[in-house]
Parts: sequence; structure tokens; C-alpha cells
Amino acid sequence: MATKLTAPPSDTKEIVDVPWAYRDTVARLSPGGRYIDAETDVDSPWVPFGESAAIKHLSFDVRTNTYSNILWMKGPGTIGTHLHRGTVTMVTLTGSVRYLEYDWVGTPGGLILETPGEAHTLVTEHPEGCKLFGQMNGPIEFYDAQGIYMDTVDVWWFIEHYENYCRENNIPINQKLYL
Repeated sequence: MATKLTAPPSDTKEIVDVPWAYRDTVARLSPGGRYIDAETDVDSPWVPFGESAAIKHLSFDVRTNTYSNILWMKGPGTIGTHLHRGTVTMVTLTGSVRYLEYDWVGTPGGLILETPGEAHTLVTEHPEGCKLFGQMNGPIEFYDAQGIYMDTVDVWWFIEHYENYCRENNIPINQKLYL
């Protein structure tokens, strides 16, 4: 007989004091939860990424080489061929996007999952481009049209991308982005 699962009941709208043996250790060592405003430039500006794209950096975790951001392709275009050495989870926020190597098209609300070892070329043909939220782990290697290695981007690259832009534009570096 299958078990019918339901969410635990709760009608409490107050902070509950949960007994937790490691509360003091967590309070001492955890960077804590936080909220990042992705809709405005209050917490993170749009940083140019080539001629027709920009990135809004949302988090950097140097412990795990994990980073999250919103990629904005401002119109029809391509993000060059790249090879993932870690996992990627993306959600299409606006517009549409596809990979030349696959037969599907990502549309708003759609989930894109990428696994290590996959090489592909990101394309949008939507007249207004697309915005993609991405949570990425590990390095991404970029290749030119002949398959010749060009560069590797990882959490350190994305931190430099963000911080250099902020310094050049007199924008305060937001410590909330660092986990």
C-alpha cells in the first residue's frame, strides 16, 4: 500500500524555538541566510559579459566553487561553446533559449539541467533575448569555433568579474554575495 505524503501541518506565524544541539556552533561559523534583490541593482549591478550580454552576480561560494547569477542575453545571440566540469541548474526567466546540440527550447519557468562533461553552445533567437537564473558548480571551459581552448571561468573568475566592475564604476562590493 502506498503511503500518502502530506506537508507537516502548521498554522504558526511566529518564530519557533527549535531545540538544536549545535545552535551555538552554527551561529559562530555559519555565514547565515540572506536575501539578494535580483530585480533591482540594489544588491548587484548588471556587469557586461561580451558585447550583447550581462551578468547579475547573486552568490559566490569559494568552499565549493559554486556561483549563481542571472545571465541576460539582450537580443538574439550566442554564448560560445563551453564544456562543464561541474553541474549547472538553470531556470529560464524570460525569452527563450536552446543549445545547438539539443532539440529542445527552454521557455519561461523551464528547468535546464546540465551535467559534467557536456559541451554545448547556448543560443537565443528570441527578439528580446532571454534571462536565465543559473546555479553553477565547478569550472566551465570555453572553446573557439575550431574547438581550441580559450579560457576557464570558475568562482574566482566570476568574483573578479564582479569586483573589477564595481571598482571601475565606484559601486560598493556587496559582502552579502559571499557565502
